[in-house]
Amino acid sequence: MSRIGKQPVALPDGVTASLSGQTIEVKGPKQTKSFTFTDDVTIAIEDGQVTVAPRGKSKRARQQWGMSRTIIANLVHGSKEPFKKELEIQGVGYRAQVQGNTLKLNLGLSHDVDFPIPEGITVTAPKPTELVVEGHDKQLVGEVAANIRDWRRPEPYKGKGIRYKGEYIFQKEGKKK
Repeated sequence: MSRIGKQPVALPDGVTASLSGQTIEVKGPKQTKSFTFTDDVTIAIEDGQVTVAPRGKSKRARQQWGMSRTIIANLVHGSKEPFKKELEIQGVGYRAQVQGNTLKLNLGLSHDVDFPIPEGITVTAPKPTELVVEGHDKQLVGEVAANIRDWRRPEPYKGKGIRYKGEYIFQKEGKKK
């Protein structure tokens, strides 16, 4: 039994959900998003809550049950307020700046990295060594943050690179003579 799937998703004030077939549409003050689910789950909207139930006892139905509930919860949360990922840049000379719709990264490579910011995402650089990725789609925010981090992952000897804020990097000991 899915522990997450059993919990109903509450619709806060200002957020409405409508169901047509296997597609649910969530409207909020910030955005309108829809998602189409598989035939393995049943979705119901009643008393300001969205409930998800599996349509069988198969493994796939149970997997889709918890995932569907989580996606609905993310749609509801994203329609009210944005998701945020914070990144830190560590290393001598490593810095970032936002110019229009492009993120310019100086990461010790022979060239600057120009990262195009996708539509629906805002990237800000409060300091040259900090980045904030925000948006109403949780999956897209995580994907953009991971793509930025992939340009220079933190290395275990000096800790240089791009890391998530608060991420712990295990430091290895260098060579000994």
